[in-house]
Amino acid sequence: MSQRPQSAEESSVGIVETQSVRLFDQDNPLVLASGAVVPEVDVAYETYGTLDETGSNAIFICHALTGDAHAAGRHRSEDHRPGWWDTMIGPGKPIDTDRFFVIADNLIGGCQGTTGPASTNPATGRPYGLDFPLLQIADFVTVHRALLDHLGVRRLLSVIGGSMGGMQALQWALSYPEQVGSAVIIAASSRLNAQNIAFSAVARESIMRDPGFAGGRYLETGTSPDTGLSIARMMAHITYQSGQGMDQKFGRRYQFGEDATRGFGVDFAVESYLDYQGRIFLSRFDALSYLYLTRVMDYFDPFAEEDAAQALAEAGSPCLVLSFDSDWRFDTTHSRAIVRALEQQRVPVSFREIRSPWGHDSFLLTIEDYHATVAAFLRRVSVAAAQGRRDRGGVR
Repeated sequence: MSQRPQSAEESSVGIVETQSVRLFDQDNPLVLASGAVVPEVDVAYETYGTLDETGSNAIFICHALTGDAHAAGRHRSEDHRPGWWDTMIGPGKPIDTDRFFVIADNLIGGCQGTTGPASTNPATGRPYGLDFPLLQIADFVTVHRALLDHLGVRRLLSVIGGSMGGMQALQWALSYPEQVGSAVIIAASSRLNAQNIAFSAVARESIMRDPGFAGGRYLETGTSPDTGLSIARMMAHITYQSGQGMDQKFGRRYQFGEDATRGFGVDFAVESYLDYQGRIFLSRFDALSYLYLTRVMDYFDPFAEEDAAQALAEAGSPCLVLSFDSDWRFDTTHSRAIVRALEQQRVPVSFREIRSPWGHDSFLLTIEDYHATVAAFLRRVSVAAAQGRRDRGGVR
């Protein structure tokens, strides 16, 4: 018997509110992988679903570059904005909140509730600015794990992320395989190529060369590098699309009709789209966070050490690696490199390239094969975890 399609309300986790917790303080500061110290760290997070009696159904969601803790449902705010991965998380969806306890947070270095370079430095009483220490993917994982401790979650059924979120999922599985039952790594990279580093370099330069940047002290001077940040976002959006996808969405359509006066303004529909994306980005993201988080990706290279995946192989935690055939920002060669590195050290890994015309942004969209693959993987690891508990006599 076929199931009745769910309504939007039935398939949503409903109205949610972002919570905040101080995970590190003066008595217990955050020590970064570099050795630098951040004395106070507040973290914004959301949870969906219920942790089961065995504590074995928790899934952690790692967000991409400009994401936040609001991954699913409708936010308790005036606009009730949907979560950035509401297509994936909710009742009956691939990350099924009727079955799983789902956790999402905002990254350290971010600007949407978690401590970052725009936060106040307790040592000076002024915003950190460029005095905030550089970060690594490993630091994101350290803070994620501290949040798990706060929530009383000892082990994850899975850690899942797309793009930079996939980098975090990979790092977590490699560094702490005893805590991670599985990992889903989507449209990600383990080592950026020169082209990707170049895109981020130009984006950062557009921000730092904006007079409003004021050497990183714009929060104190009352200026803002709006032009630079909006241009960085516009360029990034081009790389998140595919040529085919942009042609389908915009083609060569004129914004105001073919008879409009021609010039150097917003003449084409695609120009209007980019202009809009650049402008709305200014209301929700900070330029300093953009600098810091893009730089983290540049230096990510977890397989630099030959035995990086040895502990993961010994733990036997399976990984699912997914790519999209039209993604040219992190094309399938990036995912295949992750798969090869894991296979070489005998980590159980599954790989699939998903057909989609929508480029890198495909990981955020509802694509049947993509969602079915994630759902099937989570069912498999959930069944395997339950069998393992039975074999151990139900010991948590």
